[in-house]
Amino acid sequence: MNDRLRSWNDLLMPFCYQNEKVFAVSDLFGTLFLARHGAVEAAKEKRFLGQMDAPLSPEGFDQARRLAHCLESIALTQIWSSDLRRAAQTADIICQERRIDLKTASSLREINLGKWEGAGMEDTRLKYPELWEARGREIDTFRPPEGESFTDLQLRVVPGILRIVGSVSGNILIVTHAGVIRVLLCHILQIPLRFLFRFHLDYCGVTLIQDVETIPRILAINRIPNGSFVPH
Repeated sequence: MNDRLRSWNDLLMPFCYQNEKVFAVSDLFGTLFLARHGAVEAAKEKRFLGQMDAPLSPEGFDQARRLAHCLESIALTQIWSSDLRRAAQTADIICQERRIDLKTASSLREINLGKWEGAGMEDTRLKYPELWEARGREIDTFRPPEGESFTDLQLRVVPGILRIVGSVSGNILIVTHAGVIRVLLCHILQIPLRFLFRFHLDYCGVTLIQDVETIPRILAINRIPNGSFVPH
């Protein structure tokens, strides 16, 4: 491991141990809560999901309910989600106990995988061996046929999230997708996009970021919804 890679690992390590921390309510004011959606059945089949409009699985609904419970003591000014069903269904469950209307935005969608969406990963590897190798070499800039690269995704996502954060004060929840959260973290931490899969993000895992518009501070990455974020 070269020195630059080691420094990035050292940088990320403190954030990956915040899953058990209970924050003071005052410490979380003005925080962006970024949550990945709950589980979907299609993902178990090792397929490229992308912008396929797959619904939550029964497990995904359970995860969303646990997330809602973990967030119940957090005052949220706005709740946003991707307009894809798996994200909107997750966010809807959190909205049910609050007098907040869900806002959706297409800019929060997962990466567009074009003609590869819905295709099995192994089938794609065998059918397009040269493209598959190109994807492995240049994961940040590779575009599947009629799709986006992760660079394209970052250029779409970062301005969209900054607009949301800049539109209101207080705590904001955005329910979105793993790719979206990864490219935002790479942007904030100034990590090259080719390392975006160094971030492991579970279904309904939450990333907490403050001061997104100025000098961002990451409080936690992939906080698992297994307890309240603040004291009851």
